[in-house]
Amino acid sequence: MGVYLVSVCAEDWFTEGEDGWGEIATALNDELRQQGLPPYESVPEETDFVRGSGQAFEEKMSPSMDGFVALCRAHLSREDEETICGWTVLVPFSLDETILLPLGSGYTEASTVVAGAPQVLAIAERLAAAVGLPAETPHMCDNLDLTMWFGEGAAKRLAAARPGPWSDDLDAAFYVAVFLRAAQHSLRRGCPMTYS
Repeated sequence: MGVYLVSVCAEDWFTEGEDGWGEIATALNDELRQQGLPPYESVPEETDFVRGSGQAFEEKMSPSMDGFVALCRAHLSREDEETICGWTVLVPFSLDETILLPLGSGYTEASTVVAGAPQVLAIAERLAAAVGLPAETPHMCDNLDLTMWFGEGAAKRLAAARPGPWSDDLDAAFYVAVFLRAAQHSLRRGCPMTYS
């Protein structure tokens, strides 16, 4: 159990009802049209799972976020902190500001906050630079790669061999990596990301 950050394929994005995101997709497109923007319709189809292919994204959001929130407060404006911490759906295009939809999604019942991946990526890159996130941090996160790297010892071994600001709080570094890789994945694949 727990909360997972996952990529969403076209079938799930456009499916109405409990098993899909169709209501969110429709409400988002209505809001985009009101802002004079094109609707978001080019969501990629699901592909067969191939480990390391970068075609899907899944990470378990189980470590404490306290250190990550403290890191955000030390390095970001309140607005940027709310952007990186407050979204429930990430889309692969730029938004001038987050969009609040009056529909529940995933683990939220009252509303859905949609953020643009370029904005989240820029913030995550600043945090990654601030902590010196190592190049060895997994890039393709299709099957809990970050969750296992940080949780099963690889990050601890690297931290012992090459400590730095990133190793002062591995839980905080985990969330920096998750948001960084999620935004990169969304942009690379052109897909939405959400929590399940």
